[in-house]
Amino acid sequence: MAYTTIKKPSDYFNTKLYTGNGSTQSITGVNFQPDLSWIKSRTTTDTNAWYDAVRGATKRIKSNSTDAETTQSTALTSFDSDGFSIGAGGDVNTNSANYVSWNWLGDNGTASNTDGSITSTVSANTTSGFSIVSYTGTGSVATVGHGLGAIPDMITVKNLSTGSTNWRSIFPNMVLGGASNGADYNLNLNTTNPWNDGTEFNDTMPTSSVFTIGTAGDVNTNGDNYIAYCWKNIKGYSKIGSYTGNGNANGPFVYTGFKPAFVLFKITNTTGNWYVNDTTRRSINVNSYTLFPNLSNAETTTGAYIDMLSNGFKLRDTGSAINGSGNSFIYMAFAEEPLVGDNPATAR
Repeated sequence: MAYTTIKKPSDYFNTKLYTGNGSTQSITGVNFQPDLSWIKSRTTTDTNAWYDAVRGATKRIKSNSTDAETTQSTALTSFDSDGFSIGAGGDVNTNSANYVSWNWLGDNGTASNTDGSITSTVSANTTSGFSIVSYTGTGSVATVGHGLGAIPDMITVKNLSTGSTNWRSIFPNMVLGGASNGADYNLNLNTTNPWNDGTEFNDTMPTSSVFTIGTAGDVNTNGDNYIAYCWKNIKGYSKIGSYTGNGNANGPFVYTGFKPAFVLFKITNTTGNWYVNDTTRRSINVNSYTLFPNLSNAETTTGAYIDMLSNGFKLRDTGSAINGSGNSFIYMAFAEEPLVGDNPATAR
């Protein structure tokens, strides 16, 4: 499948800030009806709350927890044409607390996918390289259709039915450590753990239509329900890749091909947090306004020091978990403006 350059990234991914009122409110200005909204309080220690339209509004999972899915009737109550509505739930609407939401567009609908040995329910946007996939485990090695039409660059899976299960994440087009392929090793989005030489994905590379799951409970307990989020690199819009730290405040420059609006990154060869910086919470360099997908901590303004540039980002931090010399890191970035196309970025 041929992927085209996206001219306006905010049509597919957008960051929206808001202030809680402790009651009900509609959050607008997202510019589309989101299929995935990840919400985090910037000023309190509320959880990282993930909601998607495939599971349905009010269904919450937490990236800083191994908990199963719960129904939060007063949290995100609907996905709307220009954003979403929320109730008085503390995770998303504490009075006077400041929030960030990161929002992705899927298909604004679902389809049954029979590409794999397990029939999945998929909301796939092949233009932006993003899909949401729900399936039920069998307890036996199986394949699951993802709907992207190309090999994903990141897949993260969460068990919805059973607690004490990790968010298993692979980066198929990158080889971590001594792995023989990009499905050998995985990371947990909810922990600081380094790469894990596990069999959650059966040591089998995804294809353009399916990913493979082993028999581990985190991805495939018989009768348990699962959700997977899949992303594919799209020129000028998204980039999932890796870099090696140099331990210097004049850190490595990471080329993405666009001005990043959002960067998620983590050390892979040893323990360390996941970090998220974006240009909505901090619009100037050095960008140090950081939140942590694996922690409920409030935002720190002295977090990961990076510069967001017209064609990538540059590390400005000597911390070992951000830019340790010789350490390896993965990242996922989405564009504020493309370097190519009809709306090119300009240098800061």
